[in-house]
Amino acid sequence: MPQKPRADLAPNSAAYETTPLVKPTGFREYDARWLLEKEINLLGIQALGLGLGTYIQSLGRRRIVTGHDFRSYSLSVKQALTLGLIQAGCDVVDIGLALSPIAYFAQFDLEAPCVAMVTASHNENGWTGVKMGANAPLTFGPEEIGQVRDIVLSGSGVERPGGTLTRAEGVAERYISDVAKRCQLSAPLKVVCACGNGTAGAFAPEALRRMGAEVIEMDCDLDWTFPRYNPNPEDSEMLHAMAAAVREHGADIALGFDGDGDRCGVVDDTGEEIFADKVGLMLARDLAPVHPGATIVVDVKSTGLYATDPILASHGVKTVYWKTGHSYIKRKTAEIGALAGFEKSGHFFVNAPLGRGYDCGLTAAAAILNMLDRNRGKKLSELKRALPTAYTSLTMSPHCADEVKYDVVKDVVAEYETLAKKGQPILGRSIKEVITVNGVRVALEDGSWVLVRASSNKPELVVVVESTKSAEDMRELFHNEVKPRLAEHPAVGAYNQEI
Repeated sequence: MPQKPRADLAPNSAAYETTPLVKPTGFREYDARWLLEKEINLLGIQALGLGLGTYIQSLGRRRIVTGHDFRSYSLSVKQALTLGLIQAGCDVVDIGLALSPIAYFAQFDLEAPCVAMVTASHNENGWTGVKMGANAPLTFGPEEIGQVRDIVLSGSGVERPGGTLTRAEGVAERYISDVAKRCQLSAPLKVVCACGNGTAGAFAPEALRRMGAEVIEMDCDLDWTFPRYNPNPEDSEMLHAMAAAVREHGADIALGFDGDGDRCGVVDDTGEEIFADKVGLMLARDLAPVHPGATIVVDVKSTGLYATDPILASHGVKTVYWKTGHSYIKRKTAEIGALAGFEKSGHFFVNAPLGRGYDCGLTAAAAILNMLDRNRGKKLSELKRALPTAYTSLTMSPHCADEVKYDVVKDVVAEYETLAKKGQPILGRSIKEVITVNGVRVALEDGSWVLVRASSNKPELVVVVESTKSAEDMRELFHNEVKPRLAEHPAVGAYNQEI
């Protein structure tokens, strides 16, 4: 009988060496993420593997792809996870060092229905986690994560004989070849490839070169200490460094990839950062004439311009706003047969004929370079200036403990619903709509909006504001509306950044 994990074990103790440590809050909405040693130990990771293996066996499946990102401990974590999967009787196919999209690609390439990718993505060192799926190209959502959690925490994993481990060679090369075929530039573009010393540095430069780009490598040497900053193309520090590189080299574009390569950030030819939702809008505009009547899925953090864009409307392109999170957008995009899904954090999802449906930073890069190739004679900055105007904040993330963050958001949702019901304005503007599919997105009469939701993978809230008026009004929406409202909740702490 497997041991039942505990959440209260201290390192440097006999119990820590003999009992699984698994903090329940590590099971998040669409993946699992813990601080290694403090919230989970290697025995806990093994228990996770047994629980995951038990779950996929209940689905009538046993073949599963595993891979790991480039951190000092990720290989050890994957090995512990693999022990648990074998203990559950699964056939484990290990692809070695990989990006998350390489692991997703391997499900198709190796005909393996399930995946367990060991990665903490862009989180700081000390974090580890697993992205899981059992039906390519989808990854687990709350229901599946909840079932795995219950098996693990109850110690009810089922041990089965016959588990195996094999090593698959050549998957990364086939992935690079597959993604490079999605873009063949008619003439070279000068591209800064920024990887933040994360895993993408081993794969992205070569893939971009095969697309026909002249690649300028930036922080592509693997270094798990992340000496400059975390590989996170949504973070201002990495974006500013990308902008400086564009100006220094006179590049056409900078493409930045996060720690596990499933996200892509963009800086234009002038050194201006472009949020991923605006990049998605440019892509949607470019694809609309080729795919009239298509549906686009975007997350609630994304600009409101999709709903009002005249070019999309003229080609009958419809937009669906959905829950933030790679699993949610990926699933919704597949569920309704959308052409593409865009998430402000930099996850891009494109279905056939443009992609395989999973989030892949290099597939997104191919789509962006194709857009530039089709619009030869126009710079990316020109395509950006052609968009309607909106002023959107960075994503701000005040600290809020995992144990209470959803309760805080529930209270904030109720506050805004009450304001709307009473007809009370926000900074002189009436509330047009309160969208509660994921936290609360409050749309105002002039098209401006504010968003407050709980982070799905960190002890934080997520705050975004957008104004159709000016950058000053965008800052006022934050400083005079959202920030003082959240300050009324003692559990809300310091912000990662402000505007």
